[in-house]
Amino acid sequence: MTVEELKKLKEKSGYTNNIISQLSGVPLGTVQKIFSGETKSPRYNTLQDLENMFNGEYRSRVDGLLLEESQAVYGTRVQGEYTVEDYLALPEERRVELIDGCIYDMGAPTGEHQMIAGDVYRQISNYIIEKGGKCIPFIAPTDVQLDCDNKTMLQPDMFIICEPKKLVTGRIFGAPDFVVEVISKSTKSRDYGKKLAKYMDAGVKEYWIIDRFKKSILVYDLQGEVCPTIYPIDADIPVALYENELVVNISRVIALLESMESVDN
Repeated sequence: MTVEELKKLKEKSGYTNNIISQLSGVPLGTVQKIFSGETKSPRYNTLQDLENMFNGEYRSRVDGLLLEESQAVYGTRVQGEYTVEDYLALPEERRVELIDGCIYDMGAPTGEHQMIAGDVYRQISNYIIEKGGKCIPFIAPTDVQLDCDNKTMLQPDMFIICEPKKLVTGRIFGAPDFVVEVISKSTKSRDYGKKLAKYMDAGVKEYWIIDRFKKSILVYDLQGEVCPTIYPIDADIPVALYENELVVNISRVIALLESMESVDN
């Protein structure tokens, strides 16, 4: 594997140089020089160690290492005690969410993930423009201070606010009206569980979970039924926020992704 290929994997994973060093066993200084481009021709064994690291299953260890890094930055802070101020003090390149005082690493979204979120955003945005609507669609990364407190800051993949006054100093202060999360393997448990509960409690009206791995889209009408409606991923899906007049279909982008994967294989 080449250095350029390793750089792409690093960007995709969201791992820091420190985490890569600890997981691979390659000295931190060497890792920094390789990914900065200072070392032009790394040793074969070093490249092999890095490739093996990216091919491993390290999610649990990564979460622990990220927590250690956060504690190193914030001293005695532990999960459950972090604040919005801590969140805002993190380096811009580190993408995380703050939920009830706990910091969760998100990593960089994949191109496939962004294609799906972007397609939903495009269709909804076009509808709002065509109808002269006043609601505003957003796409990640946009900070949402969901509970209007100092303990939670989320970055939904795509969302809508219909009260422009909630846009305060570059972030959303309060609950969006409509939220879409596109499942990633590293975030799926939070999207299905913790974030569903948070969105429900905060007053989000409608919540979609797009799961490409299960080929389904769950639609929660949080003002009505507790149980979601489950759609095939290529279905026409009405948006309750717009009284079902707006229908979203992502089959085109799903077919494109599948065709790309078939070529790669």
